[in-house]
Amino acid sequence: MNDPLIYLDNNATTAVAPECIETMLRCLRDCYGNPSSKHGSGETAKVETIRARGQLAALLGASPPEIVFTGSGTEATHQAILGALALRPGKRRIVTSQVEHPSTLLLLKHLEQDGIEVVYLPVDGEGQMDLDAVERAVTADTALVTLMWANNETGVVFPIAETAAMAAAKGVLFHTDAVQAVGKTPIDLRTLPVDFLSLSGHKLHAPKGIGALFVRKGHKIPPLLFGHQERGRRGSTENVPAIAALGTAAELAATGLDGYAAQVGALRERLESGLLAQLPGASINGAGATRLAGTTSLNLGGPEAEFVLDKLDRAGIHASAGAACSATGTEPSHVLLAMGLKPQDALSTIRFSLSRFTTPGEIDHVIRILPALTPAQPAAAA
Repeated sequence: MNDPLIYLDNNATTAVAPECIETMLRCLRDCYGNPSSKHGSGETAKVETIRARGQLAALLGASPPEIVFTGSGTEATHQAILGALALRPGKRRIVTSQVEHPSTLLLLKHLEQDGIEVVYLPVDGEGQMDLDAVERAVTADTALVTLMWANNETGVVFPIAETAAMAAAKGVLFHTDAVQAVGKTPIDLRTLPVDFLSLSGHKLHAPKGIGALFVRKGHKIPPLLFGHQERGRRGSTENVPAIAALGTAAELAATGLDGYAAQVGALRERLESGLLAQLPGASINGAGATRLAGTTSLNLGGPEAEFVLDKLDRAGIHASAGAACSATGTEPSHVLLAMGLKPQDALSTIRFSLSRFTTPGEIDHVIRILPALTPAQPAAAA
């Protein structure tokens, strides 16, 4: 009998929680009306979106009217960045980091073609941000500072509270891509001077195809899709089953948040210490920085990650590389290169990302299996 699947790629996407599946099935069966319709079926669907908005707002420390449902985290981030430029039409500068998600970086590269100046701040060898560099980069012409809350490859957490406060003191709008952070670390937007925050449902056990954007009260940003839905902020008939499932996921996350870091963090430490003890030359990227509890970026120290990942896949263990596949082949991760890794080390990196469903037995199985699948490296010359 084959061993059961061990899924350790939760930063890419998560399994949909059983409670979210039940919510979706109930909505598909009983809440099929259009929330904009004035009859009973429409009102039933509208109640589901109202409930979900409140559940998500509670997780974030926001008010329900500040939540805009979108089709993805990418859409939410794009609306925030483009919206900030619309709110500051005389300002043509955006400050960001070199290690943002590709969906953010590709939009910013596009905006550069339209004359927007983008400052890409470096990180150090641990993937950490220099607060003084952020402050120096923010000029009178800056419309927005946009920084991810936590890195999707390394789990390194940026000092969002400090950078948001600095931006606010200078009268500059601040957006954070919190796709990897929501549901994993406490977020209280009542105390953080964040103007916009984007998130994605499928990173916290809701389905794919649903995201949300927090827009602080007082900011009226233009929609990407025009229509009367979402108070005119996002046209298109609401995806009620997915919205309701996101609400359920938010409620589940809020309930388990106090124990998440301890539970998942202990499993990550178990994984890292077990592997490092058996893999000479291996190291953890960003080990000296504050990281999300469930993310390990393991530099194997030479073996090609794609080769090892293929063997892990055959063994029923699903993880990912610290490198992105492109049309021209495998290229080193821009995140790891920005941290100063050599290309060969970036291409020798595996990312394990855990969830609240990960078990100690699964971690121990990976510790037993991975060293045997990793080609031994020749000893260094004396």
